[in-house]
Amino acid sequence: MNQLLQTHFDTALEHPNGIKKLRELILTLAMQGKLVEQDPNDPPASELLQEIQSEKERLVAEGKIKKSEALPPVKEEEKPFVIPKGWEWVRLGAIATIETGDKDVNEGSETGIYPFFSCAAIPLKSNSFSFDCEALILPGNGANVGMVTYFNGKFEAYQRTYIVFNFASKIHVKYIEKVILALFKKSLEGKQFGSAINYIKMWNLAGFPLPLPPFAEQKRIVEKIDELFALCDELERLKQSKDTKRKDLHQSVITQMLEAETHADFQRHFQFLTTHFHELYSVKENVKELRKAVLQLAVMGKLVAQDPNDPPASELLKEIQAEKARLVAEGKIKKSEALPPVEEEEKPFAIPKGWEWVRLGEVGVLERGKSKHRPRNDIKLFRNGKYPLVQTGDVSAAKKNNDIISSVSNYYNEFGLAQSRMWDPGTLCITIAANIAETGFLSIPACFPDSVVGFTSLSGNQISKYVKMFIDTAKEHLENFAPATAQKNINLGILTELICPLPPLAEQKRIVEKVDQLLALCDVLEEGIGKAEEKRGEILEGMVRV
Repeated sequence: MNQLLQTHFDTALEHPNGIKKLRELILTLAMQGKLVEQDPNDPPASELLQEIQSEKERLVAEGKIKKSEALPPVKEEEKPFVIPKGWEWVRLGAIATIETGDKDVNEGSETGIYPFFSCAAIPLKSNSFSFDCEALILPGNGANVGMVTYFNGKFEAYQRTYIVFNFASKIHVKYIEKVILALFKKSLEGKQFGSAINYIKMWNLAGFPLPLPPFAEQKRIVEKIDELFALCDELERLKQSKDTKRKDLHQSVITQMLEAETHADFQRHFQFLTTHFHELYSVKENVKELRKAVLQLAVMGKLVAQDPNDPPASELLKEIQAEKARLVAEGKIKKSEALPPVEEEEKPFAIPKGWEWVRLGEVGVLERGKSKHRPRNDIKLFRNGKYPLVQTGDVSAAKKNNDIISSVSNYYNEFGLAQSRMWDPGTLCITIAANIAETGFLSIPACFPDSVVGFTSLSGNQISKYVKMFIDTAKEHLENFAPATAQKNINLGILTELICPLPPLAEQKRIVEKVDQLLALCDVLEEGIGKAEEKRGEILEGMVRV
């Protein structure tokens, strides 16, 4: 294999786009005459061009092809790199005929005898054919501009698809296919005429300059590219297999930790994870799964050790109930209906001694925002608002700011505020519409629309922190309650009756601290993986610019 390929083999294998870049490098080296050795006994491409010109003149005289306008020679500024001695720069239209199909795209179907090439990546079918030849087919517009398909036989084509055929006899068609793959899309950069949709003009294609080696070398280049691309296919399979095994191993370890029945079993699986830490967490997908596992282990009581001296969660519940009764008596909150007890069949897993299964509405006050209006619906009404309005997007954005909602994009004035109410800083916000179960803490006094619920703890902010963490683990579960509509939403009742494993208050503090520590580690891991990928990406980009 070429020395440059060997040097960067491992880099290409580890980067997400590494094999793709390796293919680009192979094509780049091929086009520059660096992939195979030149043979001084090969007749030079200049003689080949003379033969092509003579052949064209003969076919025109015999009426087999139409006489085309002479194309200008390739200018020096059009040549992107130096080519070997014996090669020539030539325009595509000088060595082949270029036409478009003449069929409407609706004439293609799912069934038929012949392929029907459109601008899509996968051809349709047709029972008729307009072409019967060896050809290269290129989409004329859309996302697949730059793609090329080699085909030899009968086929039909859409009127915005280009057909390159009638190649001169000393042209290896598959070599031209490789040239188009390597260079054509790059040659179109800056030539899209201001259109949002990429498209090819006939003169783009006919005037495309390409490096032409001697005929025998064209064949050697195609054979070498095919050989190395087959190796790339095998590398992709190996990479996918390696990635799959790594993900499966990680998932197996996480599952065993979650299902461990004893602390000793948990520690054994956790030790395996730490031993293979760098291998398992070299990809972002595993780090994402680790985040989920950390939260799940936390609410199952497996992340930190229990302290038998902690007052049990049952005592904490009694304190919360007493505080609720006092606030109801003072008229500060409304009396709520009693929630149903948690039945055995509702409990998804066993919890440690001293913990309690509760409904979320039992551990604090959940209230939905009251506003039915949005500032964007009435610019005049809300133009000079001074009361922050926290919408679902503001809650979702809190992740970027350590789960704190510190700024909003819309405000209420006094008229709008009269329809709503203000929540205090420290309130836990939970979304129940659009992006369900996003969470964040208020750092400013603010009001909510009815798509946001405020959770207020009745026993210090430690419960709010634990509840936030629990909601993060329950997000997928809550989304299952949402109807299958474009606008996903759940109601306040679903959130209020959600069952939650409640640890003693002191253990909640230890759990939250441990989770924060491990999620910060996940941030570091993701940042490290990102930087490593960026570095590999820079190396790969340098590879294809040889």
